[in-house]
Amino acid sequence: MEGNRVGNASRNIFFGMFLKGYQIILPFIMRTAVGFYLGLSYMGLNSLFGSLLWMLSIAELGVGSAMVYSMYKPIIDKDEKTICALLALYRKYYRIIGTVILTVGIIITPFVPSLIKSDVPDDINIYVIYGLNLFCTIMTYWLFAYKNSLLIAHQRNDIGSKVMLVTNTAQYALQFVALAVFRDYYIYLIVAIVTQIATNIVTAILASKLYPNYQPKGELDISVKKSINQRIKDLFTMKLGIVIVSSSDSIVISAFLGLAILGIYGNYYMILTAAMGIVKVVFDSCMSGIGNSILEEDEEKNYIDLKKMTFIIAWLTGYCSVCLLCLIQPFVKIWQGEARLLDLSIVICFVVYFFVDEINQIFITYKDAAGIWHEDRFRPIVTALVNLSLNILTVNFLGLYGVILSTVVSVVFVGMPWILHNLFTTLFKRSMREYVFKLLFYTVVTTFVSAVCFLVCNMITDTGILTLLLKGVICTVMSNVMFLLIYFKTKEYGQVKSLVKRIIKRA
Repeated sequence: MEGNRVGNASRNIFFGMFLKGYQIILPFIMRTAVGFYLGLSYMGLNSLFGSLLWMLSIAELGVGSAMVYSMYKPIIDKDEKTICALLALYRKYYRIIGTVILTVGIIITPFVPSLIKSDVPDDINIYVIYGLNLFCTIMTYWLFAYKNSLLIAHQRNDIGSKVMLVTNTAQYALQFVALAVFRDYYIYLIVAIVTQIATNIVTAILASKLYPNYQPKGELDISVKKSINQRIKDLFTMKLGIVIVSSSDSIVISAFLGLAILGIYGNYYMILTAAMGIVKVVFDSCMSGIGNSILEEDEEKNYIDLKKMTFIIAWLTGYCSVCLLCLIQPFVKIWQGEARLLDLSIVICFVVYFFVDEINQIFITYKDAAGIWHEDRFRPIVTALVNLSLNILTVNFLGLYGVILSTVVSVVFVGMPWILHNLFTTLFKRSMREYVFKLLFYTVVTTFVSAVCFLVCNMITDTGILTLLLKGVICTVMSNVMFLLIYFKTKEYGQVKSLVKRIIKRA
């Protein structure tokens, strides 16, 4: 069984990384096209409505996570009847969710203009743009979204990756035509809606072909349904917290600083989320395997796996942090021009935010895989409210510094200690002292390596694409050699090295 988990995770990581690289390059091209053909304010609108509609997705309540978790055991037991009943319940819930999002979205429509301080383009109707974005969001829930749970629970995320590869190609090609030929933002959004519909339909068809025995039919026992509903209630605060943290920054910037500043912030945040997306592929690919291991393996084995996962993420996140610190400024200068650069101190804040967020994702992944939602139900909302309060208090005095640092402070001093306590008292049932010292060690190492690489890259004063590539090579070689020299005697390095050899052998 462990071999299957490793094989599935390896395949998912491979296809996920391929798709993520693709999804980094093409959205970057599209964002460049939006800025070039339409202007900075439209880039700000993209960021604002993305955040606003993500906030509306609070109606999802974490149903997806609860349903996928509920499928782990029936899949292990080959209980087709229960899986079919779960699909039927999932379909019902998602139809309700889509309707709720539509209703709430319509209710808040009159208040949308108040979220924009200034810089609204003259040639668009804010309400129409908002309506198109809203429709695209609800299509996500109404059209066979529940089918994707089968792929996730069976660790076949690679199927969805392949579908998105095809549909995203069509989407970006048509959107580029809409911008370059017609200069029309409305067509740009309509293409996104059509593509979302196509993605859901094709994914559902493939899921049905791969698992033809699983159809949405039947009823769950009242006790099972009650257990699922309890998980959803517990997940509500987690979903609310994630939505507030993810969306409040853009909304606060738009309301207090304007669309132009939000557009510049969005350029940096897009690069940041690209790096986050690369690391997220690892988390998503391993989630079901971790959940399966928690059900089948003992506590000691799962704790060892946690330390291995932390080591992998610390190394990967450390490397990404080095690249962000050293390359983001020269890259944005080439891409957008010197006038759209932020201060280096803000870039450092972004890098700290990135590192903290990815380490925190380790704990969230284990918490979700283990279903520790009831014990963790208050942490996300408290963390989010601290973040939002600090955002509003500091944005007028510190500007973007306040927005970014508010998130870091809320996660480091509220969220992370709390979730670690929940994990080690509920799942691992041991002192977390050893693990915390490892986290501090990885943090110090990443800080040291980042500083050294930054000083070396800063010695190169030339600008241009070739210089950027040279700095990229320096970051890649120097950081990984330094990580290797520092980590190679650790127990986790030996364990991960053996794991990598197994994966290569299987490949």
